[in-house]
Amino acid sequence: MMQIFLGSDHNGLDLKNHIYQFLKNGNYDVQDKGDIKFRPEDDFPVFASRVVNAMRITDDQDPRGILICGSGQGMCMAANRYKGIRAALCWNIIEARSSRNDDNSNILCLSAKSTSTNEAEGIINTWLNTSFAAAPRFIRRLKELDELT
Repeated sequence: MMQIFLGSDHNGLDLKNHIYQFLKNGNYDVQDKGDIKFRPEDDFPVFASRVVNAMRITDDQDPRGILICGSGQGMCMAANRYKGIRAALCWNIIEARSSRNDDNSNILCLSAKSTSTNEAEGIINTWLNTSFAAAPRFIRRLKELDELT
């Protein structure tokens, strides 16, 4: 079963809690690496790091992460600092499908300020259920990303 690691700062706490329950109800193996209470002084890089590090040590061959902050931008920037991470900020199902199909994203970033719980559920369902197309051009581009320093 695919493992999904969640993380959020204070801005994303409510949406993260909703997503956690949504994924549990969908019978996913989900682990919460975010804060458990509202702390306005927390910093998003801490939670991005927790999720990435959990993904790196799991035995799951295709772990996924979902990161949430106010805009989603900070989490996406933080996660993409790590080699092998392909974090995608998605506001709709079209972007979620493309980020998986074309770019084999392994972390989904969401904006708590711009994404409703219903929208998040649709984005997550699409993202989790879209396979990487593995077209030669997509594979070539991912290899080029992995070679960046």
